[in-house]
Amino acid sequence: MNVDRLSVTLEAELGAAVRDAATRAGMSVSAWIAQAASERLRHDLLGRALDAWEAESSPFHETELDRAAAALGVVRGRS
Repeated sequence: MNVDRLSVTLEAELGAAVRDAATRAGMSVSAWIAQAASERLRHDLLGRALDAWEAESSPFHETELDRAAAALGVVRGRS
């Protein structure tokens, strides 16, 4: 496997929380951060895809967003 070594600086509290979370997950800190970064990238890509979808068709209706949130088992934040 090819790897890219990075140096990351975190505030002390965040670093401790990451170490604790990695330990609880039974993972190395590197693996935990890699998984978190991967999830964030997927999240960002999905957001861009949804923005493009809305730009090409029309904005999602509140009822569509409510149904999607319910299907995912999450609570929608409203602006």
